[in-house]
Amino acid sequence: MTMQNKSAFSVISALCCTLAAASSVAEGPSLVERLGFPADAKLLIINADDFGMNHATNQATIAALKSGGVTSATIMVPCGWFPEAATFARANPQAALGVHTVLTSEWGRYKWGPVLGREAVPSLCDPQGYFYTDVAAVYLHSKIEEAEREVRAQIDKALAAGIDVTHIDSHMGAMQYAPGYHERYLYIAKDYNLPCRVAGMDIMAQFGGERLIQLADELGVLHPDILFMGDPPNLEVTESWWKDRLAQVQPGKVTEIYIHCGEMTPEMRATTGSAARRTADTEFFSNPATHEYMRSLGIELISYRELRHLQREGKPMPRAKYGWE
Repeated sequence: MTMQNKSAFSVISALCCTLAAASSVAEGPSLVERLGFPADAKLLIINADDFGMNHATNQATIAALKSGGVTSATIMVPCGWFPEAATFARANPQAALGVHTVLTSEWGRYKWGPVLGREAVPSLCDPQGYFYTDVAAVYLHSKIEEAEREVRAQIDKALAAGIDVTHIDSHMGAMQYAPGYHERYLYIAKDYNLPCRVAGMDIMAQFGGERLIQLADELGVLHPDILFMGDPPNLEVTESWWKDRLAQVQPGKVTEIYIHCGEMTPEMRATTGSAARRTADTEFFSNPATHEYMRSLGIELISYRELRHLQREGKPMPRAKYGWE
């Protein structure tokens, strides 16, 4: 989680405490079992966020998908390099690609705004017509109806571009840190019949957000059981930190890890101060030694396509292989 995300989380999380506690979930087959795996299987989704942000992100994300280093990715539709991501999606239908719904534009020298345009959703825009820099500013200025319209427009644009959208998530958590926004997010997922990223009960219960998980389940919107958040504290511990995380993947659960892919190029360095972190994480998860380590732990990789298939068809999808080069 970036510092901006952490700041927004601390500002907004108190809002979650207004939610009622969820009633106990009815017993039944686990998500792991419903996906056709043994009850004690360790299932892991590795998602690459920010696909489409810039060319360096795209190149790294494509390489990670092809290597099997990530099993799915989510595309930032409002960004300038969206067409390149869409071209890849059309040429590689085996890739599990979703929409990284966007309401913020956090970088100082590279900005983007709503696909609907400033006049259609003015409350989402700063004085220059870009999205606001952080999540707290979104909640201070935006109208929730305009946020919902923009998110739906981003999904519609991805579909119109020929992307077989497998899931949605939320850039910087802008559609998830306030309960009202999170509810709209879940209803959007329901309307498009897509699974979505939701923090696990271990996180949501800390902020009184159990009701949101219950709502997703009531709507039939599938989501991982556990979401690992955060980044290694420095480059030197990248391998040990991620290996420790991987060792924590639990049997009988679907876990998601998300990373941000990148190549150390002048463009990437000019875009973000996290270029080195993005490059290191891409290299770690694309390394065949990491794949072997996950196999040694008994981890089985899946993507959001398996969740979408189950959500739409009501039955498990045939086993898929990740990485094709």
